[in-house]
Amino acid sequence: MQSVDRAVSVLEILARLGEAGVTEIADELEVHKSTAFRLLGVLENRGLVSQAQDRGKYFLGAGVLRLAGAAAVRLDISQEGVPVCRELADELGETVNIAVLDDNAAVNIMQARGSASVTAQNWLGRRTPLHATSSGKVLLAHLPMTLREGLLARALPRFTEHTVTSAGMLRAELDATCAQGFAIAAEELELGLHAVAAPVRAHDGRVIGALSVSGPAYRLERDRLPELAARTVVAANELSRRMGYGF
Repeated sequence: MQSVDRAVSVLEILARLGEAGVTEIADELEVHKSTAFRLLGVLENRGLVSQAQDRGKYFLGAGVLRLAGAAAVRLDISQEGVPVCRELADELGETVNIAVLDDNAAVNIMQARGSASVTAQNWLGRRTPLHATSSGKVLLAHLPMTLREGLLARALPRFTEHTVTSAGMLRAELDATCAQGFAIAAEELELGLHAVAAPVRAHDGRVIGALSVSGPAYRLERDRLPELAARTVVAANELSRRMGYGF
């Protein structure tokens, strides 16, 4: 824990000073120069700090920007998604979520509940499997092919009798998701639960999230899912526009 604390302190020092040498950092941390050098080496290997070759001083690296950018995207999409999700939830009366990719899962970062979903479970902050949820399928479908195939090569756990556990069948479904612009999950994660989702794009066209509508199967009947999916696509496109896509 002490090493983690010191590493974070190094980043804070460089953020405050702009750049600093090993001796300055060691003095700030009140540690030996060799300890400061080891900490900087680890951070440099992870791209979190860089060294100016001509002066030997260290400064924050591009890795920090990558992490900050990921956090900013989550913050922006959840903020911009509030009015879109609330309007859709009010219109349909069901639960609306925004999910983003988190390693090998989808995590729900924003939720709005409609009038019919008062007693529905809370999905906010919950990590859900990519292959068994509509949001997860959208996120998985739009991954670079090498990453998508890497995830498909893993075991696909079965949650219900309807869960797709065949990589070949799931691959075909993901291709269809890209072609039609939405994904459907009918009782694949939980019996009695249906959901549809559509992609949310950033200004450069990257899929950065999935907007979904979910509810009990007796309300979201199978023959209604394409209609709900079409409305979800419209809302996801509006959120994409808010994120700068299409300008």
